[in-house]
Amino acid sequence: MKLFDNTEIAFKLKSDSELERAYFLFKMIQNQPMVRIGTAVTNFALKAHLPVEGLIRSTVFDHFCGGVTEDDCLPNIEKMYEKGNVHSILDYSVEGKEDEAQFDDALRMTLKTIEFAKEKNSIPFAVFKPTGFGRFALYQKLTEGNSFTDEEQKEWEKVVERYHVVCKAAVEKDVPLLIDAEESWMQDAADDLIEELMELYNKDKAIVFNTLQMYRHDRMEYLKGLYQRAHQKGYHIGMKVVRGAYMEKERARAEEHGYESPICKDKQATDDNYNEAIRFMMEHKNMAIFAGTHNEESSYLLMELANEYKVSSNDTRMWFGQLYGMSDHISFNLAQQGYNVAKYVPFGPVRDVMPYLIRRAEENTSVAGQTSRELNLLKTEKKRRKL
Repeated sequence: MKLFDNTEIAFKLKSDSELERAYFLFKMIQNQPMVRIGTAVTNFALKAHLPVEGLIRSTVFDHFCGGVTEDDCLPNIEKMYEKGNVHSILDYSVEGKEDEAQFDDALRMTLKTIEFAKEKNSIPFAVFKPTGFGRFALYQKLTEGNSFTDEEQKEWEKVVERYHVVCKAAVEKDVPLLIDAEESWMQDAADDLIEELMELYNKDKAIVFNTLQMYRHDRMEYLKGLYQRAHQKGYHIGMKVVRGAYMEKERARAEEHGYESPICKDKQATDDNYNEAIRFMMEHKNMAIFAGTHNEESSYLLMELANEYKVSSNDTRMWFGQLYGMSDHISFNLAQQGYNVAKYVPFGPVRDVMPYLIRRAEENTSVAGQTSRELNLLKTEKKRRKL
């Protein structure tokens, strides 16, 4: 039996009724028209302030989110840690905000999660999104090489200030900080800023982590260039490596604006790109990797590489990560083998977290095989429990 086939370990924290709910949910998600209709109806219901939050909460929200507040998440976090040796990362998943007060809120929330992580062994990282700290349009303008107005310059300085505030707190509390990646047409501005922060704050080890989306065919080149620069200047690289979450959007925009799509030509090219990145990171010194993946092959590869380069399974420079509510067969079986594993646990008010949840559902329907794999594992476990 292969490591990830053990459903008893994978689902040991789920009661029979939670197992049934998960099965029902993935059955729904498997149906593409159903996801589209459900998304439209949900959006309408929330905009019209219809009383649907309870229904959302008891189904999709409770499966993919830890709770409404960080305190809500704690029972789940402690249970996963104490019973499954799986860590958690609190992810304040409120998206698409546009004003200064909301950016300051996100900053406060991130500082709070750094405090939480400092106090709890079960929470090894803090995380935030670039657009949590500043307007998308600002990053885009900078990425496209356009100059700011005086007003925008002041606004950007505030964004940069927020980054420094969290990075200083992270260094002081010794809590590594993951910074998510977003759409390609704003990402260069975030990359440049994060690189400056790495140079400043990653002197002794990786505290500031950027994110590489390996469905982009230019990311390997970027990683190699970054490594050269870090090597020359003598700082550590922290990198979360993921496949990526905006594929349809990226392709549609490239077509609409008439430029070459930044996305790899197919799934195989993305997989190869991802595996090349983790191979490169394990081969080179002064790099810490957070492998965010739901892919069994990439997970096995990282285990093999760790073995090859004599990196112990619990070395803090190597982490595996999956999303809460997905791929428990990878998370819990890896943790059982003594590897560092963390679940991304999203939280926030139900209506504010909906864009995140909708993206999860759409991603599950668009990634071939992901939903049917979850269903097969759940089915196997249901059968095992009956016997």
